[in-house]
Amino acid sequence: MNTPAKSPPIQTPDAQVTVLDDEVEAAQFTRWTSLANGRRLGESSLRIGGMHCTACAATIEQALQGVTGVTEVRVSAAGQCATVSWDVERTRPSELVQAIERAGYRATPDTVADARAFRLKESRDALWRLFVASFCAMQVMMLATPSYVSASGQLEPDLKQLLDWGSWLLTLPVMIFAAAPFLSGAWRSLRNRRIGMDVPAALGMLVAFIASSGATFDPGGVFGREVYFDSLTMFISFLLGGRYLEMRARHHAERSLEDTIGRLPEIALRESPDGSVMAISVLRLKRGDIIRVPVGGAFCADGIVTQGQTRADESLLTGESAPVEKTVGDAVVAGSLNLAAPVAMRVEHVGADTRYEAIVAMMRDARTQRPASVTASDRWATPFLWSILVLAAAAAAVWSVIDPSRAIWVAVSVLIVTCPCALSLAAPSAMLSAAMAMAKQGLLLRRIEAIEGLAGMQTLFIDKTGTLTEARRQRATMIRTGPDERWTDDALRQQAASLAAWSTHPLAKVLAQETAKATGVWHGLRETPGQGIEGCASDGSIWQLGRASRAVPVAANDGHDAETWLSRDGQPVACFRFTETLRPGAMEAVRALEQDGVSVILLSGDSAERVHRVGRLLGLNDCQGGMAPQDKLTAVREAQARGQQVAMLGDGINDAPVLAQADTSIAMGEGAQIARAQADGVLVTNDLQDVVRARALAKKTLRVVRQNFIWAASYNAACVPLALMGWLPPWAAGLGMATSSLLVVLNSLRLSR
Repeated sequence: MNTPAKSPPIQTPDAQVTVLDDEVEAAQFTRWTSLANGRRLGESSLRIGGMHCTACAATIEQALQGVTGVTEVRVSAAGQCATVSWDVERTRPSELVQAIERAGYRATPDTVADARAFRLKESRDALWRLFVASFCAMQVMMLATPSYVSASGQLEPDLKQLLDWGSWLLTLPVMIFAAAPFLSGAWRSLRNRRIGMDVPAALGMLVAFIASSGATFDPGGVFGREVYFDSLTMFISFLLGGRYLEMRARHHAERSLEDTIGRLPEIALRESPDGSVMAISVLRLKRGDIIRVPVGGAFCADGIVTQGQTRADESLLTGESAPVEKTVGDAVVAGSLNLAAPVAMRVEHVGADTRYEAIVAMMRDARTQRPASVTASDRWATPFLWSILVLAAAAAAVWSVIDPSRAIWVAVSVLIVTCPCALSLAAPSAMLSAAMAMAKQGLLLRRIEAIEGLAGMQTLFIDKTGTLTEARRQRATMIRTGPDERWTDDALRQQAASLAAWSTHPLAKVLAQETAKATGVWHGLRETPGQGIEGCASDGSIWQLGRASRAVPVAANDGHDAETWLSRDGQPVACFRFTETLRPGAMEAVRALEQDGVSVILLSGDSAERVHRVGRLLGLNDCQGGMAPQDKLTAVREAQARGQQVAMLGDGINDAPVLAQADTSIAMGEGAQIARAQADGVLVTNDLQDVVRARALAKKTLRVVRQNFIWAASYNAACVPLALMGWLPPWAAGLGMATSSLLVVLNSLRLSR
C-alpha cells in the first residue's frame, strides 16, 4: 500500500519570528560589534507598523527597553522604524519583535523584501478602511438628506427614526473596522499612561457616536433628537484619506531609496573546486569563495576579479556615472552592476564588512536620529494635547449654558480640529526627506543632526591631501639618497609598494599600485597618524614609509610636489615624489562656500610651502601646514571657544580626532575607515561640489521646517476660534485636520526631488 506523502509543516507566526534568531538570517538587518570586555552586541533595524506620532514612538521605546539585554533604542515616528542595540548573550531578535507586537504594533526586519511585503499589506489595509468609511459615509449622507431638505414638521417622526436607525447600522462598520486604527492607537496610549495624537480624534469619534446613538434610540432623552452620523462618517473618511495620502508619499520615498540601495541579489553562483556551479544564498558566502557574476547582475560581495573583463557601474558607491573597466586583479564592490561580460570573482569581504552594507547602515542610522528641532516639537506635543482636552471640556461647559443641544458637537469639533498631527510631522518629515535627497546626491549622513550643522556652519576646516587634492595616477618619481648595491631601484619600489599597501593614506595608495609584485611579508605593523607606517621585514630589518625626519637632508624640491620617504633601520634610502592636482570642482566649491559666508581654513600635515601653494590656487588666506593631529584639534577647539559653528572635512587617520571634535564633520568616501566612522556624514562621490549642494539643501530644509511650523500654528489659530464659536461642524474639522497634515508632508517631500 502506498503511504501518502506527508504535507510540509505549517509555519506559524511564532515560527516565522523564531527564524529571525538564526544568525545568518539576522545578519540581513543586524550589525555585530565586539566590545573590549568580550561582550558581543547586535544592532538591529526594524520596520514598525501602526505608528503615527511621537507618543507611539515613546511607547515602543519603553516596550523595547523592558527587554532584558537591550542597551539602546532609537525609534522614529516619521521613518516608521527602530534601531535596537542588544546583548547577544542575553536576548534575541525574536524577543524584540514580540515586545513590539505586545505593545500593539507590527514589526518586521528592515530588509528590502520584508519592507515591500510590509508596505503592500499596509497599503491594502488602509485602502480597505478608506473604502468602507467612504462608501458608508455616502449611504449615511443619503439617509440624512431628507432631514436637511424637508421643512419643519414635514418629516414624520417614525420615518425620521427609521432613517436614523439605518444611519446607525451603516456607521457600525465604520466605527468597528475603518476607525479601528484611531481607537486602538488611543487605547494603547492610555494603557501606557501616555497621551498620543489619536486620543483627541478617538475621543471625538466616541463622543459623537454615543451621543448620536442616544438620540437615535431615545429621542426625548438627554442627547436630544439630532444625530450626526453623517458628520462622523465623513470626518473618519477625510481623516483616513489624509493618512492614506501621507502613507503613499512615505512609501514612494522608501521605494525610491530602495531602488538606490537595494541592488544586492539574493542568490549567488558559487564555483566548486571541481568546476561545478551551485546557486546558494548570498548569506552563505564566505571569504575566498569563487563566484560567477552574469551580465546585468550585481556583485554581491567585495572582491577581486579572477577571470574575464567587463565594465562595472559603481555610481552608488563612488558617484562616478561612467562605467569603470574591470579586468583580472581589479577590485569590485558589492552593489555595483556588471555591464559588459560574465566574470568570476574571489570574495574578499561579505555582509557588514562590505562598503555597500556600510552605506545601508548609515542610511538606517539617519532614519532614527532625532535632531534638536524634532526633540523640541516632541516636548510641545504632550502639553498641547492636554490643552486640547481642557479646551474641549471648557467649550462643552460654556455651550451647555448657551445652547445645550450644541455643546457636544462643539466639543467634538474642538477635539478634532486641534489634533497636532501637522505640528508633530513638521520637523521629522522635512529632515527625513532631506537626508534621503542628500544620499541620492552622494552625501550619506550618519547623524541627521548634521543637516542643522551644515546649514549653520560658520567655519570649515579642510584637509589637503586626499581631500582638496588627489595624486595623479602615474609612476611616482623615486630619488635615492645614496648608492646601495643590495637594493636595485625596482626592489626598492617593490618594498615601498608592499609596505604602502597596508596604509590608507592617499599617497600610499598611489605607491601601492606601482607594481604588481608587492608581495613582502611584514610583522609588527604600526601606523602613526601624521608620521607614517612602520613594519619589520622577514630579515629583521625595520622599514618606515612616511614623513622624513628633520635631520634628513632633502633634495631640492620647489614645494610643488608631495613626497614620502622610505627608510631602513632609521636610515633613509629613497624619497618618492608625487605631482598633486586639485580635485575637479574643488576651486569652485571653496569659492561658493566663502560667498555663502563660510570661512574656509586649510589645515595639513604637509610642508608649509605645499600648503600655501594649494591655498594660493584656491584663494585662501588662512592656510596652516606642518600640523600634527593635536595641532589640528587645538585649532578646532579654539574656533569653538570663540562661539563659532565649526565643520571639518577630511579623509585620513590623522583627521579622525578632529572629525570627532567638530560640530559637524564629513569624511571622504575613499578615506580611512576610522575617519568615516568618526564623521557625521560620508561624501561617497568625493566631489566637493556635493558639499556645496548639501549646504544649500540643508538651509532649504530649515526653511521648510519653519514653513511647516508656521502653517501648523496658523491653521490652529484660525480654526480653533471657529470651532469654539460653533461655526465649524465635525466633518469640516476632520477635513481641515487631514488637509493640514497632508500639506506638511507634501511640503517636506519637495526636498526629496
